[in-house]
Amino acid sequence: MIKSLKIRLAITTAVCLVALYFLVPTFITQIPSPWNNYFPKDKIHLGLDLQGGMHLVLEVDADKALESMMERTANDLKESLMDGKVRFRNVERAKGATISMELTEASSKPALEKILNEHYPDLEIASSVPHDNGQMVNLKIKDKRAIDLKKLTVEHSLETIRNRVDQFGIAEPEIIPEGDNRIMIQLPGIKDPERAKTLIGKTALLEFKLVDDEHSLEDALRGNVPEGSTIAYGLREDRTTGQRGSTPYLLKSKTLLTGASLETAKVQISDRFGEPNVSIKFNSQGAADFDRITTENVRRRLAIVLDGVVHSAPVIQERISGGQAQITGNFTMDEARDLAIVLRAGALPAPVNILEERTVGPSLGSDSIHQGILATIIGSLLVILFMIVYYRLSGAVADLALTLNILLIMAVLAAFRATLTLPGIAGMLLTVGVAVDANILIFERIREELRTGKTVRLALDTGYNRAFITIIDTHITGIVAAIVLIFFGTGPIKGFAVTTIIGLLASLFTAVFVTKVIFDYVTLNFKIKKMSI
Repeated sequence: MIKSLKIRLAITTAVCLVALYFLVPTFITQIPSPWNNYFPKDKIHLGLDLQGGMHLVLEVDADKALESMMERTANDLKESLMDGKVRFRNVERAKGATISMELTEASSKPALEKILNEHYPDLEIASSVPHDNGQMVNLKIKDKRAIDLKKLTVEHSLETIRNRVDQFGIAEPEIIPEGDNRIMIQLPGIKDPERAKTLIGKTALLEFKLVDDEHSLEDALRGNVPEGSTIAYGLREDRTTGQRGSTPYLLKSKTLLTGASLETAKVQISDRFGEPNVSIKFNSQGAADFDRITTENVRRRLAIVLDGVVHSAPVIQERISGGQAQITGNFTMDEARDLAIVLRAGALPAPVNILEERTVGPSLGSDSIHQGILATIIGSLLVILFMIVYYRLSGAVADLALTLNILLIMAVLAAFRATLTLPGIAGMLLTVGVAVDANILIFERIREELRTGKTVRLALDTGYNRAFITIIDTHITGIVAAIVLIFFGTGPIKGFAVTTIIGLLASLFTAVFVTKVIFDYVTLNFKIKKMSI
């Protein structure tokens, strides 16, 4: 019995010390420098409702992703038709996610169907109408494939936004899907909401295209855009006046390389003007493609286009190996950092629209913290007072376990970097009552055993043993209900459920294990003949 008690005392002491270890950053804001390397860096993170921040609901425009895919497919289909010696004209994306084309010979339709089956299994012929001596053909993406692509677009957007927010440095953001095409984002403690919105919503589609120097830019601006080319604009800034304008470019429509081939992107300072720019490095495949592109196009201009805006169009002086390039564009340091973040995280597969935006001020958060803490303190004090009055010294032992319960909840939140919300505080207050209820069950069983004339030691052991099954049953039931809330609830409901689960598990340890250790230690060492209960 003595050996078992020593082991249980050691376990209790170890748990208390570990809890205090994780709570040091929360309770001590300035840890002395010789010691700060030995303690965790993270304190308890507060949710949006406690420290303020931004709440966004985004809608992913998955239809745009399908249109962009069909645009690229139309360009690829031109080359496939030429390789297959199929005579055609005007292959282009039509309204929505469809491709319209004209076969100059009606006999070419079987060849088109063969190309679609072999190289474009996601496409099917929506309509085919005779026209002159040929056929007007409309292609569309298969319905099942369209649904799958829209779902993948939302999932990809969710992951991309999560990567961007993580690199932006926001602690404990909440980013979850809502419905079929919406994403809910909560950014606690955000200091610059506008910058965050720009960072999250930027599509960040990086493309490398050749400048069309073979045709006249002036003619294109007058409406005579040559086939296979497009007009894009770049921003320029007058260094003397600071005024910004736009510069038109005539670019080849074909994209030679995209940001999908990037390995990393980082901010560097230009040696010439001391301005920030973004240095990019391609992965092995991208580096090989960039090497080939620059080798084949020496003395031509290669435009670097981001979200349709030309940032620079330098002349390729020689072959560029190693897979590195720079994006310049009169950036501020924050703009350069944010651009590097979105390039590293990847482009959004589709534009996103802000459907709902709310900003919670810090004053509301501080009021919530004050009221929540006040409610917890008052409720706990009333419970503590009741236990001491009704169960005397045994009630004081239960109160000690209750205090440890609250510390354990906070320590687990800090250790796992969980977020404490206002419903989470409500969950803590709920577990206060549950923890005390477990001790009440035990104490009432002990009282019954003492009335039958049993000794203190025997009454303690019997009371704990007989109440244990009931306590386990109530706690497991509560934990199962909270798990259901986690899986089917969102936002505040999850915060309440998480804190409740932690509190119930801590209650099993403190109300049963810790109090039994204290009673065993006192009765064995002080030879208690009568129990204060």
